[in-house]
Amino acid sequence: MIGAKLKIALLYDVWNEDPVAAAAKEESAPTPKPRKKSKKIKKEKTDREEIFEALQKLGHEPSYFELDGRPQSLHGLAKCDADLIFNLTESFDGDDTKEMNVVAYLDLLGLRFTGAGPHSIFLAQDKAVAKKIFSFHGIKTPFFATSYRGRIEHAHDISFPLIVKPSWEDGSIGIDAGAVVKNVKEMMERVQYIQDEFDSPALIEEYIEGREIYAGILGSYERTQVLPLVELDLSRLPEGTPRIASYDVKFEKNTEVYKLTKSNIAEDLNEETVKKLSDTALAAYRALKLRDYGRIDMRLAPNGDVYVIEANPNPWLASRQEFAMAAKAAGLSYTEMIGSIIDLAMSRYLNASLTNVAAMH
Repeated sequence: MIGAKLKIALLYDVWNEDPVAAAAKEESAPTPKPRKKSKKIKKEKTDREEIFEALQKLGHEPSYFELDGRPQSLHGLAKCDADLIFNLTESFDGDDTKEMNVVAYLDLLGLRFTGAGPHSIFLAQDKAVAKKIFSFHGIKTPFFATSYRGRIEHAHDISFPLIVKPSWEDGSIGIDAGAVVKNVKEMMERVQYIQDEFDSPALIEEYIEGREIYAGILGSYERTQVLPLVELDLSRLPEGTPRIASYDVKFEKNTEVYKLTKSNIAEDLNEETVKKLSDTALAAYRALKLRDYGRIDMRLAPNGDVYVIEANPNPWLASRQEFAMAAKAAGLSYTEMIGSIIDLAMSRYLNASLTNVAAMH
């Protein structure tokens, strides 16, 4: 573990939900109106508060830095004197397509930060691009097509049932029971909904029946550890409800489907299946150049085939969420998990500095 006491800034984003203020801002802006803001749920404060407490227990000096969507907050970030930024941002001013821009800004400033770099976030966020990379590396992923404003951008031969979702969103945004379609009419209606609601290309993907498995990974490059696998149990969903990790299943606590589903360590998988899932997740993690920590979402089909659905850089770290659950099953306390992420990030920067010094001699 990195022994030195570090000044660590927890960087998180907020956005303006006051329609009057937002309208005034847009009216004064010289640029065109941006795409619709994400409908992503604002994460509970416990996420950053738990990390803050863990950093204190580790002997570091944590602080909060709020990125509020105004240029002033970017100017303030440029003056940040922290030894390391713990990056918890997911958007800029509510636009989650700009998540990679925030990280690129940190990179440009030469600030040290945890988690994925801008390249990785771009590759993971554009699901169609990620799937093409998976296919190149021989990683099984559902066949798909993409459509935007009447233009087909890519297409495999795919057959119904299909699942239609935004290509640029994450956190199950735009995914509900209506996302699974059984005919051309339903598909076209769903594509129209995705384009109108999210101004995003629609990802039209073959629906894979099977178990929803998540693999948390700690590490960078060759130094990686696949954590115990977690399953989101969808078996208790009402008959006729698609067995998918929809937005309400994952976030809407007052809904029936949320109450009927639960994530647990997947304990009934044989050794061969665990190895297949873990190897697939690790290959996907490396293909998108993720680092420090990440989560790969997969489907385990009844015939044993493993399909990568998507990759999640910088996944939610709240203690009750899947990543922390997996870390705990691996024998890491919450504080130790956060410490591992800090160590991985700092080691990356230390190794890069040593490499640069060696190159000069």
